[in-house]
Amino acid sequence: MEYAVETIGLTKVFSDWWGRNKVVAVDDLNLKVSYNEVYGLLGPNGSGKTTTLKMLLGLLYPTKGRAVVLSGLSTDTKISARIGFMPEESYLYRFLNARETLDFYGRLFKLPSEVRRMRIEALLEMVGLKAVANRPVGTYSKGMARRIGLAQALINDPELLILDEPTTGLDPIGTRQIKDLILKLAERGKTILLCSHLLADVEDVCDRISILYGGKIQTEGQVHQLLRKSDKKQITTGHLSDNALQRIKQIIEQEHAEYEVSSPMDKLETFFIRTVTEARQQAQPTSGAVSDDKKSIADFLAAEATEQDKRKAILDELVTTSVSARPNVEDASTKVPVSEKQSKEETDDKFLQQLTKQGQSNKTDQSSVQRELTESVDAKSVTEEKQNQQNILKKLTDADSEKTSDDNDGPKPSKETENA
Repeated sequence: MEYAVETIGLTKVFSDWWGRNKVVAVDDLNLKVSYNEVYGLLGPNGSGKTTTLKMLLGLLYPTKGRAVVLSGLSTDTKISARIGFMPEESYLYRFLNARETLDFYGRLFKLPSEVRRMRIEALLEMVGLKAVANRPVGTYSKGMARRIGLAQALINDPELLILDEPTTGLDPIGTRQIKDLILKLAERGKTILLCSHLLADVEDVCDRISILYGGKIQTEGQVHQLLRKSDKKQITTGHLSDNALQRIKQIIEQEHAEYEVSSPMDKLETFFIRTVTEARQQAQPTSGAVSDDKKSIADFLAAEATEQDKRKAILDELVTTSVSARPNVEDASTKVPVSEKQSKEETDDKFLQQLTKQGQSNKTDQSSVQRELTESVDAKSVTEEKQNQQNILKKLTDADSEKTSDDNDGPKPSKETENA
């Protein structure tokens, strides 16, 4: 269909206990929201905004009329799986922590465990609750509960995102992050329908708006067309001298037009965020939610890849799979040119030759040293052996000389023989 959301004569009447018509919440509503559009549904309390959203989601049945969402009925599970909803009040299980809460909603959409784990960590980082992810959500403040409510609305990566008072209870930094997130999701091609009482936020992000009162659309159109004052002009310049400013005033007075001269002012939101950013840069501690300003959107919610990128990713995956399956086969993308391969082989040969020469020289040195040691040991052994032989000969010579001298002298005569 041409529209992501379309209502035809949508009406809701709440009756009393006796079945009598009591309150007409939505009266013959004909609403058309195009694909890839950020649409704001505005109005005072009791104008039928939340009732309209609940009928779009199938949470309330209309008294009459019809609501079509994503070319079907939201009561169809295939359609509801493509919708993300953030209610005005976050109805969460207070005893579950943030990770368990997101895992619970991921299981409702039958997401695989790996996908759930990846998206949970990415969403907690995006909404600034990673540091307090293990705390029960029942202990969260209202602003922190809104953050986890936004994360659960994005866990299924929806095509249509319905937000009911998304910035209620958030601090200015969280509000700015939600607005930036809405704009980035719209850039990806998602359709966003939101209700809010904070008109400045709606003005910053919405393409078209409609204002309800009494269950009926009072006005509808593009934001810049509805807010533009075509009968007035605005000129913003740099610093002007007093003489130049006086001449300008004279020209305006000659045109008989009203004018007001004043200095431009920052928005309070901009001033607040600048002050907090300076304090954060000084690494001052805080117990509140903290998110990375450089990464304001989860990776799986980023812009979709083009068809060429998808084909390239598939080819890369196939090549990687084939290489891992056949580790001995050389991948064609990693082949080296012939010239480079030859030069590399020559360099390797030279390096091997140097190593061989060095090894041979080391071997030669070791052999020479060993030979010298052997020769010195042999010379020492020969010297000792000669010395031993000489000592033995000397001892033998001395013994023979003593024996010869004894034989020449003969036996000595005894004393009795001498007297005789």
